Amino acid sequence: MNEEVQRFVDAVPEDRRPLFDSLKLLIERLYPEAVLTLWYGVPTFKTKSGWVSLSYWKDGVSLHTNGRHNIDQFKAAYPRVKTGTGTINLKLTDDVPEESLEWVIRHAMEGLK
Repeated sequence: MNEEVQRFVDAVPEDRRPLFDSLKLLIERLYPEAVLTLWYGVPTFKTKSGWVSLSYWKDGVSLHTNGRHNIDQFKAAYPRVKTGTGTINLKLTDDVPEESLEWVIRHAMEGLK
């Protein structure tokens, strides 16, 4: 992990660390070949076909993708989880099955429409 990414990861507050780390490990398990870099100020995993980024906010951790189409299915299944354009904002109290997040990550990383 490069120094910039490491500084970001080290700054993740302790209460958000478990969720951040579990999402990071999920991405790394699914895409071990992905390049991890700091892009637009947040850790971003890139493949030839797509990318996902992780960030944190006061109530949780966000999973960013490159478009709404990556999260449409997730949004329909979990309407109470806050989302944005291509972003899922997970609160620390949200209970989301790993398989649902895995689908979003695969969709974004493989550039599927």
